[in-house]
This record gives sequence, structure tokens and C-alpha cells, in this order.
Amino acid sequence: MGLSDRQRSEIEQYLKQDRPLPDNYRFLLFKKPSQVELLWDGKSRKTTDVVLPFQTIEQIDEPRTELPSGTLHDFFDLNGRQIKGWTNKLIWGDNKYILSSLKNGPLRDQIKKQGGIKLIYIDPPFDVGADFSMEVKIPFEDGDKSYTKEPNILEQLVYRDTWGKGQDSFLCMIYERLILMRDLLSDDGSIYVHCDWRMNSLLRLAMDEIFGVENFRNEIVWTYPPKGNPPTQFFPRKHDVLLFYGKTQYGALEHQYTPLNDYQKGKFTKKDDDGRVYKDFKGKRTYLDESKGRVVPSWWSDIGIAAQSIIETTGYPTQKPEKLLERIIKASSNEEDLVCDFFVGSGTTAATCEKLNRKWICADLGKFAIHTTRKRMIAVQRELKEKGTNYRPFEVLNLGRYQREYFIYNSKCLDRKDVKEKERNFEKLILQAYKSFEVKGFKTFQGKKDSRFISIGPVNHPVSRFQIEEVILESIDNRITKVDILGFEYEMGLFPNIREEATKSGIDLQFKYIPSEIFDKRAVERGDVKFYDVSYIEVKPIIEGNRLSIELIDFATFHNLDNLEKIKEKLKRGKDQVIVTGGNVIKISKDKYGITNQEILTKKWSDWVDYWSVDFDFQSRKEMIKIKSEITNKWEEKWTGDYVFDNEWQSFRTKGNTDLELVTTPKEISTQVTKVAIKVVDIFGNDTMKVIDVKMR
Repeated sequence: MGLSDRQRSEIEQYLKQDRPLPDNYRFLLFKKPSQVELLWDGKSRKTTDVVLPFQTIEQIDEPRTELPSGTLHDFFDLNGRQIKGWTNKLIWGDNKYILSSLKNGPLRDQIKKQGGIKLIYIDPPFDVGADFSMEVKIPFEDGDKSYTKEPNILEQLVYRDTWGKGQDSFLCMIYERLILMRDLLSDDGSIYVHCDWRMNSLLRLAMDEIFGVENFRNEIVWTYPPKGNPPTQFFPRKHDVLLFYGKTQYGALEHQYTPLNDYQKGKFTKKDDDGRVYKDFKGKRTYLDESKGRVVPSWWSDIGIAAQSIIETTGYPTQKPEKLLERIIKASSNEEDLVCDFFVGSGTTAATCEKLNRKWICADLGKFAIHTTRKRMIAVQRELKEKGTNYRPFEVLNLGRYQREYFIYNSKCLDRKDVKEKERNFEKLILQAYKSFEVKGFKTFQGKKDSRFISIGPVNHPVSRFQIEEVILESIDNRITKVDILGFEYEMGLFPNIREEATKSGIDLQFKYIPSEIFDKRAVERGDVKFYDVSYIEVKPIIEGNRLSIELIDFATFHNLDNLEKIKEKLKRGKDQVIVTGGNVIKISKDKYGITNQEILTKKWSDWVDYWSVDFDFQSRKEMIKIKSEITNKWEEKWTGDYVFDNEWQSFRTKGNTDLELVTTPKEISTQVTKVAIKVVDIFGNDTMKVIDVKMR
């Protein structure tokens, strides 16, 4: 290192006194960086390399079946059709694990067959102090009501408490993900990162390190008109920045053009013998009728914000306009290319890709974002089909039980004793989150909360009828009358029958979902984890010959998202607020004298339903995953034991149309018995599924 004796002695003294070394020693002790480098607490170039299988939750091949197959309509239908081959992917989960699984898993080969990822656009939550709540419009008979939907605890911890603890935490988050994105890009691929004044300078330096200064293309300014009164201490901040990089210097750009304005058209002052208008510049003649327009520079002032478009706005707080994505996608990809967005939000990237004939992979941590994007993409499919334009199917994926297994075991080489110990520790974590205590000496019970005993379901399997029957038997033997079942998933067809069976035995059985927030110990330690009651669905098959329709006749939910007494206490006089408690949406108001009134807004069960869909032939498609064989080291297909939900018919509410159809259009069934799956998504994005057997004849 070339240190002098004095310098060595000084270093020893600093270490003995447990004092930090002066900055000048950083360059004496370590190799000098080849370029200007951004440093922050926790910086590391190490990335996760975990590979988790993707579970297929849902497949949407057709936007909706309107008429029975085999009718005269089929011979003359000139509308758009689904494109075979690549299936677009909408993935719910932490994008760190999604990116790692895409990079190192079997989907990497599929991506390479599509020519690789040509373009990545991301719009991460760069406001580290932001409030990520959003207004949800709930349709009622007497008009829409706005409910402020807080992000779930996992989203809060990631967005605000992890990425939002200041610039260091945000940079740690985005740095690792950007490295993974770079590795996923094809050699001629490009990336656009959307940010604003809060983080643009730091992100620019971080991206210089990851992609190389030589691969920087543009700092694009997207400006939009000011609204409201100007601030008193600074100029109105009315632009965002797009940092545009290539993976290498091989990528090409397809220039975009804007129409000429009157001033620019006025420069075409000459006419040829045929009367065509042109201008002459350095001996080169350019005709007005052949002009593409003006080349778009790095200053974009001609695209408004999404909120200005009533047609495309979803109400998502950070939604970007489709015109913005259209310009980026057209400039840096071609038709049939693969485009990705790993912070998809309301689905603008996916929607624009579909309309521009690009393939896509989109992901988000927020379940509500995935649901918003799913509805939007089905609407896009319907629009394209109606116009006679072809479209691609898409599937909804997640990491599901495999991410749970990774969290608990985090190793492939565990003996039975270690597995049992890790499972016991995880059960203790769940009991802590549920604010309960451990009990011993029972076969099916692990804890107790007040007067209620607690039974915890398995990590990697749904809670089964057999397990619940065991709980009922042990409850009868021990004269236990109140039980809470906690599970990640529940076997199809359990409700409400199993609850009724327990009631006949004198047992009050309540079912709760273990939320994904359980995997963040900070949420558990803070007591912020909420367990939601399981909803259940009632439907009625309508059979006419060989045609089957499904009627949705009831949806029961018991959400408790807000503390009624605390909100009453904090509510200011003359104000009102919509809350969710006791399985109802309630409007709380306080008059000028401080007297509080409350009104139940959910007048009927269907007020809770935002979306529902039907698979008329469930179990026709097995859910397959790829697992690397420890013997051959090759990816091998394995059946999970579950089936893919094929979304054949759906009805959902939009901002423009809040009506909900409760009876499907008829579907021709060729078998004597069919298994039908019905999926309902409530107004907060939580989904419930039921499977029934229907005897046709």
C-alpha cells in the first residue's frame, strides 16, 4: 500500500480508540476508483441470485366469451384474435426476487428466444417522504364515495420505512435492482428511469456506475403545465426527468416527430412547377407534404399528465400518460420486441405495449396495482378485439408459497430437526403478530388469544378440510368453543359449509388470512400486521340444454381496516370520513357541536364486489413449474398439484362505468359434469375463489 510508519501508527490508534478513520485514508487504503463514484451507507454491488418458481395464478386468453361457440357468429367474426406463442406476464411480488428469478431461472431461456429484453422503463417511488395512500371510489346507489386506501403494511415498510428512510435506503434498494435489470437487458437494449428533483442527481451518478458513462444517452425533461398558486420560496417544480441509458453502444434510436406548427410551416415558401410547396436549405430541397415533422428533442412539453385524460385515468396517484410511454416505446423498441416495467403501478406500460404490438413483462409489489393493471389490460383486450386488432393473452404470476419457503428455510440442506425448529420459530412469529401467546399439549392448536384458541395452517399447502375436521374433533374433546384458523391459503369449497358444521358442534370457527407482511419482522415487532377474515362466495348455476350460465348471488366479507373509536376522536368538527369496520363501509361525520353520527354505506352485498370472473372448465390446465434437477442440473417440469384459472368471462367496475353484471353469458358445455371456478375481487383488491361441480344432464 505504500503506507509510512507514521500512517500505520495513526491507523492503529484510531482502531484502538474505536474512532472512524479520516477520509483521506480511504484513498490510501483502497484502490482509487476509475471514475467519480457515489458513496452511501450500505452500498454493495452484491445482488441476490435466488431462483424461485413462478406460480400461475390466472390466465386471460380471451377478454370475454360473449356467445356460445359453434354459432353462426363464428363463421363471420372478423374481430381481433389472440396471438399464439408468447404470453405476456403480470407478476405480483418483490421485484428483487422477481428480477433474480428472471435472470437465473428457466424463464431466461424464453426471454432469449424472444430476442431478449429490448427496453426497460421504470417509475420507482422516488419521493422518499411520500404518502402512498390513494383515493378509492366506491360506487353506491346514491353516488360514489371516496375511501382513502392506505398501503398495506408490507408496502408501507418497503416504500416508506425501507426505501423511504432517506437517500441511503432508497439508493440501496434501487442500486441492486438496476444491476439485475442491466444483466437482463439484451446487448442492444435500453433503459429509461423516471424520477424528479428529489433523486435525479444521485440516480444519474448511480446509473453512470452501473451502465457506464459512455452508455448515457439523454437526460430527458418532461414538463407539464403548472396548477394552483406558485410557491413563495422557489419556482414551481413542473417537470420530471427520464434518465436514458443503453446497455452497450450498439442500441439504435428511432427518432420521433411532432407536427410542424404554423411558424415552421411558414418556412416552406417556394413552389415547384407542379405547385408543391418546399423549402431550400444548403441546396437540399424539402417538400412540406413529405415532412415527418420536427424531431423530438430531449425537452418534452407536448404531453400532458394522465389526470387530464378522462378516458385513460385509473385514479392511481402516480399514473403516467400513455402518450409518454408511447414515445419511449416507439423510440427504443420495434414491434414484437419484449418490454419490461418492474414498478408497473396502474399498468400504463402494459397497456401501451399491447396497443403497439410489443410483448411485455410487468411487475409490482402492490396487490392493488396488480388488480388495477389486470382490469385495465382486459379492457385493452376488449378494445383491440372490437377494432379487429389482434392481441396477446397474459397471465398473472406470483412467487407465492416458494417465497414463503425461502423466507422460513432459506437453505436446501436441512435435516428434519432443523426444519422442525424453523417451523416452530415461524409459528412463534405468527403468534406474536396475532398478539397471542403460545400453548402446548395440543395436536392442532399452537396459541391462544383471549378466550380463542389458534390453529395455524401449513406454509406450503392450503388449509384443508381434513385439518379443520381435526381441529373440530380436538375442540369437542377439550370443550373448546372458540377457535381462529390462520392460513396462507384455503382449500377450495370449504366455505360456508365447514363453518356451519362447526356451529352445529357448538364451536365458533373464524378463518383468517396470514398476510404477506408477516415476512417482515419489523412489521411484527411494531404490531402492524393485520389478519383479514376470509370472504366466501355463493353462486347459482343456470342450465339451459347444454348451455351454462353462472349467477353471483352473495359475497360475504368481514373486513376491519379502521379503528372506529380512534377516528371518531381525531375527526375535526364539520368534517366527515369514510371508513371500513365491522364488515361495512361507514361514513363518520362530526357536526359543529362535536356530535358524531355514522351511516352504513354498504346497502347490499354487491357493493363490495369490484370484479368477478369465471372459468367454466377449471382443472383443464394443470399448473406446471420448472425446478432444476439436482441430478441432471437441468430444468424439469413439475405439476404443483394445482390448476390454472382460465379467465373466460368477467365483469368489473371502472371509473367510467360502475355497473356490475351478476349473470354470465351462456357457455356451451360438452361434458356431463364440469368443474366451475368463480373468482371475486373486492373493492380493495383482495381475491376469493370458489370451485363447484355442475351436472349438466
